[in-house]
Amino acid sequence: MKELIRMFLTFARIGGLTFGGGYAMLPMLQREVVEKHKWATEEELMDYYAIGQCTPGVIAVNTATFVGRSKRGIPGAIFATAGVIFPSFVIISIIAAVLANFADIPAVQYAFAGIRVCVCVLIFNAVVKLFKKSVVDAVSGIIFLGVLLVSVIFDVTPIIIVPIAAVVGIAVQVWRCKKK
Repeated sequence: MKELIRMFLTFARIGGLTFGGGYAMLPMLQREVVEKHKWATEEELMDYYAIGQCTPGVIAVNTATFVGRSKRGIPGAIFATAGVIFPSFVIISIIAAVLANFADIPAVQYAFAGIRVCVCVLIFNAVVKLFKKSVVDAVSGIIFLGVLLVSVIFDVTPIIIVPIAAVVGIAVQVWRCKKK
């Protein structure tokens, strides 16, 4: 039970201190889940995060659920998920109750502008870390460039890009195994 409570509190901290959604939470996930508690390896966390992006729902919730499930089964999934959701639920409830009264105040608008810039930096940091861990050879570099070009130039939806990239990755791995 202690570990389930620790899991709830850890994910509550992640959920409560991460502004900007799932992408911005990656550095904190790495620090808490991989380095501090050792609930997953760096590779496992990246897999959970990638699956969390591909499955319906919020990335933070999906990732917390995967980490909790892998460490403590169904109870772990429930506690981790509840932990990551709880702060948002409380904060959104409070903000919804009072925001209408303060939205027009310049200081509030400037604060949100500052938060947006901070979130951009956090997302950029997460992208750089993911890039370093994911683009490890020429083939992954080619897949990266292909996905980048298709998504930026042609504005193709991730719903199409992700399965195609997965099939290409599988095909390359099968080809490499047959080559050996």
